[in-house]
Amino acid sequence: MTIQRFKIGKRMSQAVRAGDTIYLAGQVADDAKGSLEAQTREVLAKIDALLAEAGADKSALVAVNVFLPNIADFDAMNVIYDAWVDTANPPARACIEARLADPDLRVEMTAVAVL
Repeated sequence: MTIQRFKIGKRMSQAVRAGDTIYLAGQVADDAKGSLEAQTREVLAKIDALLAEAGADKSALVAVNVFLPNIADFDAMNVIYDAWVDTANPPARACIEARLADPDLRVEMTAVAVL
């Protein structure tokens, strides 16, 4: 099996393609001071870019995990997510409340895609 790593850092890769499966690390906004909506858009754009770099697009997503430090943001995050998701190929999804590494971050997402 071929393994490719994308956007390799000292601690982790932002994406790893192992055979026909693509695993995305937790994606957060670079601008932690932005609104929940702005952060959600940025995270989804990062997912799009990483999938493209690994040879896929959001129609290949099979699972998305969403982490919100305040579950009260669930509906507002979903407005942005629902406009983005491929409604013909929606992935399985979970959304949980969890403290994130930076207290200013409002959303983090991981994803898995299969080609």
